[in-house]
Amino acid sequence: MTFDDIKFDIEPDANFEREMLPQPIENLSGQKIRIGGYMLPSFQNRDIKQFVLVRDNMECCFGPGAALYDCILVEMDGRGVDFTVRPVTVEGEFTVKEYKDGDGKHLAIYHLQGTGVR
Repeated sequence: MTFDDIKFDIEPDANFEREMLPQPIENLSGQKIRIGGYMLPSFQNRDIKQFVLVRDNMECCFGPGAALYDCILVEMDGRGVDFTVRPVTVEGEFTVKEYKDGDGKHLAIYHLQGTGVR
């Protein structure tokens, strides 16, 4: 699977509504998937149990004005992983789960309960 498979039509700075997701994306929720991307840097380098997987490392895809479909919040089962600047492939259960900031603006809408990173 690729980030293109979870892309949908949304205008920049538009408010996300669950109804915007096409049925093929909704059908992925609860499925085991494998997707490639890059780990968004954080303050931790080792034993990372939660990180943001982004489409590419050329620009930040997480934060104000970013495309919601270009990032996935990953929470690892069991052992954490070490940060790398190289592309990774993450396996786990994909779900649609909305993450909002204090003002109610969406930061992410995809979640992956990770079982492995290569």
